[in-house]
Amino acid sequence: MKEYRSLSDTRWDCKYHVVFIPKRRMKLIFGKVRKHIGEVLRDLANQKESAIVEGHLMLDHIHMCISIPSKNSVSHVVGFIKGKSAIAIARQLGRGRNLTGESFWARGYFVSTVGLDEEMVRAYIRDQEKEDERYDQLKLGM
Repeated sequence: MKEYRSLSDTRWDCKYHVVFIPKRRMKLIFGKVRKHIGEVLRDLANQKESAIVEGHLMLDHIHMCISIPSKNSVSHVVGFIKGKSAIAIARQLGRGRNLTGESFWARGYFVSTVGLDEEMVRAYIRDQEKEDERYDQLKLGM
């Protein structure tokens, strides 16, 4: 049976598959950033009464399945997470790397509703890195 979450007057189950990238798709999500960013993203989601159900960090993009209350818009929550995490990353890396909070993430993002295919989306997010490696190997064979 599906577990629904509740607000004072609403029962809901709204999950979204969200993908966003660093500016110019630079491969910046490694080392100190990779260790720190997962915790930052989860904390920021919690501040908006949301929860990251599944997530995976790639070198040049982030996949996550996020549960957002029906009272909040997806764009508001994702914008908040991207903005505040960019500031946290800039503070952690310092000014020497020419990363300011305003210029870490690219402007847009991808979002899709999860609906009844939640397990399939969560498996896709978990196995994304393996699929990318397999695809790269196929391209090398051409």
